[in-house]
Amino acid sequence: MRLDLVTIFPAFFEALDVSLLGKARQKGLIDSRVHDLRDFTTDRHRTVDDTPYGGGAGMVMRPEPWGLALDAILDGDDSASDPVVIFPSPAGERFTQAIARELAQEQQLVFACGRYEGIDHRVVEHAEGRGRVRLLSLGDYVLNGGEVASLAMIEAIGRLVPGVVGNPESLIEESHEDGLLEYPSYTKPAEWRGHEVPPVLLSGNHGAIAAWRREQQLERTRRVRPDLLPPEELAGA
Repeated sequence: MRLDLVTIFPAFFEALDVSLLGKARQKGLIDSRVHDLRDFTTDRHRTVDDTPYGGGAGMVMRPEPWGLALDAILDGDDSASDPVVIFPSPAGERFTQAIARELAQEQQLVFACGRYEGIDHRVVEHAEGRGRVRLLSLGDYVLNGGEVASLAMIEAIGRLVPGVVGNPESLIEESHEDGLLEYPSYTKPAEWRGHEVPPVLLSGNHGAIAAWRREQQLERTRRVRPDLLPPEELAGA
């Protein structure tokens, strides 16, 4: 998978050099390329923003450098024929595990990291003529820019790329994979500071363990995220 990240703060993406994603890059499973938006400006001040038409607080990112940056990426000889251009935005659809699984199948993802009051919307319209555009939001809150949101999405997507996680079975029972939250986990010692591991996990009865874990998933989801439950399960709360 190829990742292109356009930003005015390239240092944010040094985090891609560590942990599983860093190893994936070393193995060639993920090819991440960071592009400084200011390299695509044409004035001596390297200006990327201006005041908004119609008035209002804050600044808006200018379309010219964004157009040049996206052209350079999408017109490259090694660019995918049908890339996905992602604009992290609180005005976008909610990013979910299902979307992460979907995007993990793509050849190329381009993340356009906006700042200030956002990117001139004509850039989004322009990108729609060059690839598939997704406006994605981590949740119902606002960040200072798209970098942190992009990193979160990249980690969620990247770990689903085959070969990135050493044991792929560990991905199956995680939160949201089956529509429920994950059950609680325990390890040695069996007793710690007066807290004991649930006896069923020490029983060796795999059927009982599976049933306990399923009930824990349902109980936790009812309590924390009832919106995830189908009506018949919610009625049993």
